[in-house]
Amino acid sequence: MSGGPPAERPRRHPPGLRPSGHEPDRPAEEQVQIHETALPGVGFRHDFTTGRGRQLGVVSHRTGRRDLILYDQDDPDAAQEVVQLTAAESEALGGLLGGSRVAEALTELQQQVEGLAIDWLSIARGSPYAGRRIADTQARSRTGVSIVAVLRDQSAVPAPRPDFAFQAGDTAVVVGTPAGVKALARLLGA
Repeated sequence: MSGGPPAERPRRHPPGLRPSGHEPDRPAEEQVQIHETALPGVGFRHDFTTGRGRQLGVVSHRTGRRDLILYDQDDPDAAQEVVQLTAAESEALGGLLGGSRVAEALTELQQQVEGLAIDWLSIARGSPYAGRRIADTQARSRTGVSIVAVLRDQSAVPAPRPDFAFQAGDTAVVVGTPAGVKALARLLGA
């Protein structure tokens, strides 16, 4: 994998959100610096270098799949090994490493910006809106939440029109207040 586009930015774990085994009072220079790179249409890549100089990365696909990457020591732009993990395998490995609570907290922090929440709501087979138009939900007037995109089969429909019809298996990308998003999730049966 090559270096990231301009979207790459270093991140430090916020205080109290370090993986298990780290001391809460560890000096900042000893904290792991994680570089995040947006991969449009795919997800995100997170890279860091271990204390012993090995570079590791994780590609988080929108589908839930994760690719664990061990970079070549002689060529840090080349992958020495890539291990593909399903969503369930990723969750299990994260739990073994003590990261499930950390990942949940970081995801929530990334998705909420001063009262703004972004979420992905599934349209289940039993949803009252599967097979119905977005306009039928009256999402914005009922909850104050906007449906900004719909993900269907590996493709995205940005800014769907009110006459766009949901199908079972779609994922609505929504933006609003946290309370509004929860209300829309209940409305859609997510």
